[in-house]
Amino acid sequence: MDDDLTELAAAHGVATTYRDGDRRPVTVDPEVVIRVLGLLDVDASTPDARRAALAAARERAAAGTLPGTIALRSDRSYRLPGAGVLVDESGARRDVDGELPAGLEPGYYRLELGDAQSTVIVAPPELPDPPRAWGWMLQLYALHSRGSWGIGDLGDLREFVDWTGREHGADAVLLNPLHAIAPVPPVQPSPYTPSSRRFATPLALRVTDLDAYARADAATRAEVDALRPETVGDRIAHDRVWAAKRSALELLWRAEGRPEPEMGDDLRDFATFSALAERYGGRWSLWPEQLRHPASDAVAAARRELAPRVAFHAWVQQQVDRQLAQVREAARAAGMPLGVIHDLAVGCDPEGADAWALQDVLALDVTVGAPPDAFNQRGQAWGLPPWRPDVLAATGYAAYRDLLRALLSHADGLRIDHVAGLFRLWWVPPGESADRGTYVYYDDDAMLAVLTLEAWRAGALVIGEDLGTVEPEVTEALAERNMLGSTVLWFARDRDAPGEPLLPPQQWPAEAVATVSTHDLPTASGFLRGEHVRARAELDLLDDVPAEKDRAAAERDELVALLVAERLLTSADAPEEQIVVGMHALLARSRCRLALVSPYDVIGETRQPNLPGTVDEYPNWRLPLPLTLEELRADRRVTAVVEEVRRHRP
Repeated sequence: MDDDLTELAAAHGVATTYRDGDRRPVTVDPEVVIRVLGLLDVDASTPDARRAALAAARERAAAGTLPGTIALRSDRSYRLPGAGVLVDESGARRDVDGELPAGLEPGYYRLELGDAQSTVIVAPPELPDPPRAWGWMLQLYALHSRGSWGIGDLGDLREFVDWTGREHGADAVLLNPLHAIAPVPPVQPSPYTPSSRRFATPLALRVTDLDAYARADAATRAEVDALRPETVGDRIAHDRVWAAKRSALELLWRAEGRPEPEMGDDLRDFATFSALAERYGGRWSLWPEQLRHPASDAVAAARRELAPRVAFHAWVQQQVDRQLAQVREAARAAGMPLGVIHDLAVGCDPEGADAWALQDVLALDVTVGAPPDAFNQRGQAWGLPPWRPDVLAATGYAAYRDLLRALLSHADGLRIDHVAGLFRLWWVPPGESADRGTYVYYDDDAMLAVLTLEAWRAGALVIGEDLGTVEPEVTEALAERNMLGSTVLWFARDRDAPGEPLLPPQQWPAEAVATVSTHDLPTASGFLRGEHVRARAELDLLDDVPAEKDRAAAERDELVALLVAERLLTSADAPEEQIVVGMHALLARSRCRLALVSPYDVIGETRQPNLPGTVDEYPNWRLPLPLTLEELRADRRVTAVVEEVRRHRP
C-alpha cells in the first residue's frame, strides 16, 4: 500500500491495518481501502486523485478549521483558536476567549467563532455508580402465555416483571430490541434488522389491553377476539401475527372515531413511510423516484392523500408508547430498582423507515459486519447501513442524539449492541464478501459524550456489548464513565496465561454484566451437548468440523472442572440440570455488578435464538420458548436457579 493512500485513509478514519481476534496484525487490501474512501466521497482511484485529495486534507489540518462538533467533559476545558460566543439550549449567550472553560453545565451548545459555528456537547464525567444486582434477559417475542397472540407481547412482559420483581426480588429485566417493523409482509423477524430504531414494534402490543378495546362495543370486541392467531408448531409466524394484529388495530381505531394524533417531524415521517409502504411495497428504493426522499414535494402531496393511513400508524405508535410506559410502572411497583433495560441494535434495514428518513446521514451502499474470527471464520455482513461519521460531525450528532432520546423515553437503561461501533465499524463495500472490508473510525469522544449526556438526563443505566474483536480502550472508556461492559461465561478467560484458561468468578471484571451466553451463542444446554457445533457443521459454516468437536468437548470439560473447583458441583459426572444451576451460581458469585439469567439457559433449551452467518437456513428469531409463561412460573428449574442466584447475590 503506497504512503499517499495510507496517509489519506488515516485522514478520513479508514483503517489500512487492524488486529484480528488473536491480536495478529492484518493488512487491508488497498482496493478495499480505495472503495471505502469512495463511499465517503473521497476519490482515491488513481495516484493523481490520491495526491489531490491528500493535499486538500493537509490544507484543512494546517488551517486549524473549527470542527463541526466539539465534545468535552464538564470537568475539563477545551482550547479554542480565538474568541467567540457560546449559546446554550435556552438561547442564553456568554463570551468565551481562547477556551471553553471547565465547569460548564452538561448539555448542548452552539459555538460561534467568527464566521464558523460548531456544536458543543458537554457531558458529565460519569454516570451514577451501578449497584450490585441481578435480573433476567428476555427475547420478548419468545415469551408467550394464554393471553398473547402467537408472539410474546407487552402484556406478557408486564406480568413477567410483576412476578419476578415481587416473588424473586429481581432488580432488572433486559429485553431484545423492540424496534419497529415495516407494516407490510414479509415481516423481518430479526429484532436487529428493524425498519426503525426510533419507534417500537406494534407486534409487541397486547391488543386486548388497549383502552380502545375496553371502550369498544361487544360486537367489535367479538370481532377482535376472533382474529386471535395461535402458535402452530415450534415457529413464530410473524406475518400471520402482524396480519391479525393490524386488522384488530384497524377495527379499534375506527371504533375510536379514526383519531388523528398530533405528530412531531419524526413520527410524521415514520407514519408517512408506513402509509407509502402499504401502497408501493416495503422497499423504498423501488418506489417512484419522486417519493424516495422524505423532503420532496411529492411526498408532501402523498401524505395529504394518505392522511387516514398516516393517522392510523401514528395512533398505533401512541398505543405502543402507552403499553411500554405501563411496563415501566409495573416494574417500579414490583420494587425493581433497575427496571426495564432496552436494547439498541447496531443499525437499521436499508429499505426501512429510518434509512428513508435519515438517508442523508447514512452510508446506504455499505453493510457493516465483523471480520473473520474464531467463531465466524468467514466474517459477518449484517446488511445494515452505518452512520457516516463526517455527516454526524457536521450536523452535531443530531440524528444519533434523537435516536437515544427516543429509546430512553421508555427505558430505565439501555444496552448498546456491538458498542465497539461507537469507536469503529467494519464496512463492507457493495458486492464484496464479509472478509473484504475494513474498519472506519468514529469520533468516540463525541459518540460517548452524547450517550453519557442522554443517559444522565434520563437517569438510565448503560450496558455496552463489548464482546468479540474489541480493542481494550473500548472497555476502558465504558468503565471510566460507569457504563458496564459484558462478560460471558464462555469467554471469561485469562488471555495472558498459557492456554487461556477460564477465570474463576472472583477475577471477572467488576464493571460488567455477567451472563451464561448471548442470543448469538449457544445456550447452556446447547453448549453442554455440543449443539452449537452440530448446527454450524450441518450448515457448512465450519472449516474443520472434527477440530471444532474436540474443542467443544474440551471446553465443556474445562467448565465442569471449574465448577467442581469452585465447589458448585460435587462431581464432574453431575447431571446436566445441576451443571446449569452451577453455571448460574458462578454468575452470581462473580465480581460483576449485574448478573442476568436467561430462560433459555434455565429450562434446557438447546437451540440458540440466532445463528450468525445464516438467514433462513436456521430459524433465527422464530423460536418460541418451549414453555408458556404460566409453565415457566411453576417450573422447578426456575426456582432452583433463582434460589441459587439469590443465595450468592443477596
